[in-house]
Amino acid sequence: MSKNTLFLLFIFFSLIYSCKKDQPPERPTENFTLGNTGGVFVVNEGNYAFGNAKLSYYNKAENSTIVDLFEQTNGTGVGDVLQSLYVFNQHAYLVVNNSGKIEVCDPVNLQKTATISGLTSPRYFLPVSNNKAYVTDIYANKIWKIDLTNNTISGSIHLNGWSEQMTSVFGETFITNFTNGKLYVLDESTDNLIDSIVVTKGASSIIQDANGKLWVLCSGDATSSISPALYRINPTTRNIEFSQTISGSPSRLCTNGTADTLYFLNSGIMQFPINTSSIPSTPIITQGTANFYGLGIDPQTSLIYVGDAIDYIQYGKVLIYKPNGNYVKEFGAGIIPGDFWFQ
Repeated sequence: MSKNTLFLLFIFFSLIYSCKKDQPPERPTENFTLGNTGGVFVVNEGNYAFGNAKLSYYNKAENSTIVDLFEQTNGTGVGDVLQSLYVFNQHAYLVVNNSGKIEVCDPVNLQKTATISGLTSPRYFLPVSNNKAYVTDIYANKIWKIDLTNNTISGSIHLNGWSEQMTSVFGETFITNFTNGKLYVLDESTDNLIDSIVVTKGASSIIQDANGKLWVLCSGDATSSISPALYRINPTTRNIEFSQTISGSPSRLCTNGTADTLYFLNSGIMQFPINTSSIPSTPIITQGTANFYGLGIDPQTSLIYVGDAIDYIQYGKVLIYKPNGNYVKEFGAGIIPGDFWFQ
């Protein structure tokens, strides 16, 4: 999202936010527990510059929901625009974009244990060892290095443009760059950029499939008449093995637990196997009157979770579907449910 777009959204919400009341959040059952029964964290971005981001938790076994687990546990909101969540080594890392920070919490009770501050506009967190993680950023023109032993910024790696999702393969981190239309390769032992793979503009989502191949989804650039596209890349040779342009506005590429089936949003939910020769043009689940925004696949059950942002103002909800596209149920969430983390 560009600076101009963020500014316009700020003005938009400033004018109408007080005129439209949020829907009341779904109340948890009295016997709700955050434990080993299995559950789903829902990352709710909230409205830019309003500081109303929330981390929800859905207990699958008890079919109960806490809409703002972070505030309920810590007595304060998580901040302004909760972008993503990563759980690693008994810590949950909550990346708060417009607040320029990462909240470090106990993943069992979400009690805050530390705050990593001083970031510009962080997006995604990726640990590459027990002691080090990388964080991408919109405006900083760099990748942040995080010391996980003391939860501080230990340095940075210069990288022009808006960097997005990352994945680690055999000691190398592959970084999508939304601005430049490239997939950058970073040596984790030296923190040096060693290569770049040219894709189209709007590179954002990246996943690794069951065959070890990387898939990169790019949204293109409508102002320059550049179409969105999907790429399959061999991380060893760094060659592009498959590419296909896509119409519409694709986003949120992800995979199921066995990593043999891919999904993304595009006015519905697209589904296709990794050995496909062509991406299907028809979604397995149509969007209808909903506003699909976030997407995640439960690695244990293969159930599809999709965040419905509704109008970006009131509390959203999460819809659950079977892999064949049949509707299962839904539950309440915060404003703009955009990402998921499955226990």
